[in-house]
Amino acid sequence: MSTTTPSPRGRRLGAPEQVLRIDPADPLADPVPVVDGVPLTSQRLPDWFVWAALGASFVVVGGAGLAAGLGAPAILVLTALAWVVSATAVSWVKEGERWGRNTALTVLVYLAFALVMVPLVSLVWMVVVGGAQRFGPEFLLTNMRGADDTNGGVYHGIIGTLEITGIATLISVPLGLFTAIFLVEYNGGWVARAVTFLVDVMTGIPSIVAGLFAYTLFLMIMGPRYQAGVIGAVALSVLMTPVVIRGVEEMLRLVPNELREASYALGVPKWLTIVKVVLRTAVAGITTSIMIAIARVIGETAPLLITVGLTVRTNTNPVEGSMATLPVLVYDQYSRGETATMERAWAGALTLIVIVMVLNLLARLVSVYLSPKGGRR
Repeated sequence: MSTTTPSPRGRRLGAPEQVLRIDPADPLADPVPVVDGVPLTSQRLPDWFVWAALGASFVVVGGAGLAAGLGAPAILVLTALAWVVSATAVSWVKEGERWGRNTALTVLVYLAFALVMVPLVSLVWMVVVGGAQRFGPEFLLTNMRGADDTNGGVYHGIIGTLEITGIATLISVPLGLFTAIFLVEYNGGWVARAVTFLVDVMTGIPSIVAGLFAYTLFLMIMGPRYQAGVIGAVALSVLMTPVVIRGVEEMLRLVPNELREASYALGVPKWLTIVKVVLRTAVAGITTSIMIAIARVIGETAPLLITVGLTVRTNTNPVEGSMATLPVLVYDQYSRGETATMERAWAGALTLIVIVMVLNLLARLVSVYLSPKGGRR
C-alpha cells in the first residue's frame, strides 16, 4: 500500500510533477520516503564493517594461501585485493553506489598508509635487532681508544655529533629565520625573488659539494692541514639553512593577515608585531621546520669525512683537531666487515635514531610551551 502526496505549490507550469511515495516495507516500521522510485534514505553499515571485512579477507585468503603454499608477501597482497573488492561490493549492495565508492576510497587510503609504514617499520626493526647486541651504557660511555672485539663504544661520536650539529643549528636558525621573515613580511622586490631562487637551488645541492665548499673556505683562511669540528658545522649549515628558510617561510604564510592588521590597528610597530604575534602564532610550525632541518643534516657522512675526519679519542674542542661523529663512525665500522665492527655499526645507527627521537620530543615540548594556547589556562 502506498500513499501519494501532491507536489508543493508554486511549481513551474508544465514542469513534471514530483511524486513523493511512502512505501513501508514493514507495516509497523517507519515509512521510507521515495521520490520517483529512488529511496531518499539507505541502510548504513556499522563503522566496524571495514575492519570486519579486513579480518574476513585475511582469514579466507590466508587459509587458502597457506594451503596453496604461498609466501607471506603474496598472501598480504591478495588479502589487500580481497579487502578492497569485498568491502566495496558489500557496501555497494547494502548502502548504494555513493557509499560504495566512499568505502572503496576509504580502504585505498588505509592501504596507502600501510604501504608507507612498511619501509619505516622494517627499517626501525632492522636497526633495533642489529643494534641491540651492543647497545648499552658501556657502549654509550666509552670510545674506541684501545678497543678490541669485546668493547669499544661511540661516546666520542656522540659528543662530536651533538657539538657539530649544535653549532650548525646556531648558524642556520638565525639566518633562516631572518631570511624567511624578510621574504614574507617585507616587500623585497627583485631581491626577494633572487633569494627565493637561490634557496631553491641550495635545497638540491649534493652534500659533498657543501663539504668541499667549507673545506676550501677554511683552507684559504687557516691554511692546509687544518681539521676541526667547526668546518663540519659550516658544511652542515650550508645544507640546513635552505631547509629552515623554506619551512619557516611556509609557516609564516599560514598566519592570518587579520592578526597583523589587528596589531597594526592598536598602534603596535611592525617589528613587535612580528615578534609577539606572527612568530608566537607560528612557533609550533617553526619548531617542526627546525627539527626537520636538523634531522636532514645529523646523519650526513660525506661532508664530515672531508672536513672533520675520524679519531678514536674524545675531542670536545670544536675548533682544533679531528672529531668523531656518529655517521662517519658507523660508516667506518661497517666498511671493515668484521662481526664486532658490524655490531658496532648497527648499535651506532640505533644511537643516532634515539638521539633524533629525543630531540624531536624536546622540540614538541618547547613548541607546546611557547604556543599561544600552550596547554595553559
